Amino acid sequence: MTKAKKVVQKSKQKFINFMDWVLYLAGYTLVFILVTSLFRTIYIDSNHLIFWSTIVVVIIYLLNKTIKPILFTLTIPITGLTLGLFYPFINVFILKLVDWLLGPHFQVYNIWIAVLASILLSITNFIAEELLKKIVGKVKKHG
Repeated sequence: MTKAKKVVQKSKQKFINFMDWVLYLAGYTLVFILVTSLFRTIYIDSNHLIFWSTIVVVIIYLLNKTIKPILFTLTIPITGLTLGLFYPFINVFILKLVDWLLGPHFQVYNIWIAVLASILLSITNFIAEELLKKIVGKVKKHG
């Protein structure tokens, strides 16, 4: 493979990775809007719903990549003792942290609804990621 082809291949791969992230962000934002519309105890500023939902999703994404692995490692004993039932509470902690960061634009009022919402978000996120992997896999085969 020539050097030019390698450069083109790398740029295609970076573009696909970027598009993966954009699709993930857009999909997760839509899922987040749907979940918050189901539960009235999770509030997003409705003046700019898509903007604030996107900001919430970006912050959740960043916290999931930075703080969540640390929290998971620290709570392995509790998660193991509860057979994984404690794991959604890590997601609730992330949601409450975003609540604290965004103040009046995003608020979580009921912890138990937040647990249910975090489980629902995790399930829909898993499904969205699996669909995204299939779509990107097809694009990579044809690209």
